[in-house]
Amino acid sequence: MRTVIHNEWQTKETIKTVTCKHTNASKFLVSNVLTEGKTYEVKNETEEFIFVVDNTGKVGGYYKTYFE
Repeated sequence: MRTVIHNEWQTKETIKTVTCKHTNASKFLVSNVLTEGKTYEVKNETEEFIFVVDNTGKVGGYYKTYFE
């Protein structure tokens, strides 16, 4: 059986927490799923993206530039 790892991110242990520093996106609307100044649980991370439990309660991938 093949496991799809992103299906387990919701229940995965939190790696760290990050704070959203802005929601000024040039291409995408993120202000409806991220709140400036709010702290989020990080479930996974790559060089360019960070995967957090966003305001919808689901894990979403966002550019690291939104967080400090």
